[in-house]
Amino acid sequence: MEPEAQHRSLHGRVALITGGARGIGLAISRRLHAAGASVLIADSGVSIAGETPDPALAEGAAHELGERAAAFSGDLSNPDDAARAVTETVSRFGAIDLVVNNAAILRDSLVFKGNPVDWDSVQRTNLSAAFYVLAAATPHLREQTKAGRAAGRIVNITSSAGIYGNFGQSAYASTKAGLLGLTRVVALDMARSGVTCNAVAPFAATRVTEAIHPANAEQARYKERALRIDARFVADFVAYLCGHDAREISGQLFGVRGREVFLFSQPRPIAQFVVPEDDQGAALPALVGQFFASKLTPLETDLEAFNTEPVI
Repeated sequence: MEPEAQHRSLHGRVALITGGARGIGLAISRRLHAAGASVLIADSGVSIAGETPDPALAEGAAHELGERAAAFSGDLSNPDDAARAVTETVSRFGAIDLVVNNAAILRDSLVFKGNPVDWDSVQRTNLSAAFYVLAAATPHLREQTKAGRAAGRIVNITSSAGIYGNFGQSAYASTKAGLLGLTRVVALDMARSGVTCNAVAPFAATRVTEAIHPANAEQARYKERALRIDARFVADFVAYLCGHDAREISGQLFGVRGREVFLFSQPRPIAQFVVPEDDQGAALPALVGQFFASKLTPLETDLEAFNTEPVI
């Protein structure tokens, strides 16, 4: 494909991007719009902790993009508002083809100091809102495919914290791990319609990386490196997943760190043993030592696992 044709490869497509007015979300909004898509930027403008909403943020991003862009500043953690975002996308642009679930907040706390109110807020914004949006959007995606429109694409923005874990991020990491489970199920549910659903763990300078409080020197070095990575690399890969060339790819977990793109494995059995009949657990210590001990997953954080120089 010629560079200009590739640049406009999403011509005529319609995208709904949650959290699309800042950081990685804004980079994705810009990239999909530049590729020819019409874009609804759904962003309430809240702080990183999910407070003090500001509708001007989404309006400003839509104004920057100009034609084929619109703003929605409702609260997507409310299922009615999530459904309204989908309805407004279809009403304004005539269809909905691409859904990018990027909206997220962060309220960190060590688990023994955890606040149930904070936990619930993070769950609603980061995970429930994604489900609410998809529950409203997928019927449109199915019906459009039946009517002969090209199959839709769904991309969920997850995090390496949801795969590796990190200190004090029980709420955030749980939601991001939950997004992977949601991605797999939606990919299965929508397979017959040809609609794909994938997850991307981004590495880029964002409000989340700015909020990191390093627990040691290694994590401090990670933060310094992460803050050098432009979000456009993530946006480029999301645009690829939204395009025709990725039509056979679904249910996968990717990572993007600058010019590095990772395909992650997903949890599957890697070792097995059978307990002797009527053993009642006596043989377990020896069997675990023999079959599992060398294969146990190290207890490292995502900051430690990716504490290497990025390729940018």
